[in-house]
Amino acid sequence: MIKLAIFDLDGTLLNTIEDLAESTNYALEQCGFPKHNIKEYNYFVGNGIKKLFERALPQKERNETNINLIRKHFLYHYNTHNTNHTRPYPGINDVLIQMQQSGILIAVASNKYQEATENLIHFYFGKHINFIAILGQREGIPTKPDPFIVTEILNKANVSANNSIYIGDSNVDMETAKSSNIISVGVTWGFRTEKELLESGANYIAHNTKDIINICQKL
Repeated sequence: MIKLAIFDLDGTLLNTIEDLAESTNYALEQCGFPKHNIKEYNYFVGNGIKKLFERALPQKERNETNINLIRKHFLYHYNTHNTNHTRPYPGINDVLIQMQQSGILIAVASNKYQEATENLIHFYFGKHINFIAILGQREGIPTKPDPFIVTEILNKANVSANNSIYIGDSNVDMETAKSSNIISVGVTWGFRTEKELLESGANYIAHNTKDIINICQKL
């Protein structure tokens, strides 16, 4: 029986790619580096903003100095513009409400930095969803696929891995679930492909949000 559902944020609950791309391109432009089209960002995100900046920079310019410079301009822009284009995926609100009504605890485990993770969750879902935990990337805490963040949530919820499910859209998420000994659900509406999810060990695939509820009811 599923008692806890842990969700990734970007590409799973929210379509954030356009705002992430615009803010990164803004930062690159401010620093004199070439910009990228939005589709390229599907493969830049997923491992935290430091890795995002590293991937966005020209290969010969990938050093700590440039990454920190990009970070400064990105945060200035993204903290102001991160809801310009971002939206919940169709049906996600209904899934969260249905889970909550059925007694399933809900949490977020993201590689997005903590401030933005909290702000976006509260902005889009805070009025009607009670999250047991909202955890993003924090200083000194290993990022996914390390199981640390998931273990934190399991301990806070006082729920075992056997009664939990992890839902995400990328290989990082499937590897996070595997390292945490949690059943994984790969969603195909996010930033990566079904092929990647399956190759990364997804236990189940959700092609639409209703599939998540159906999977939970089977377990």
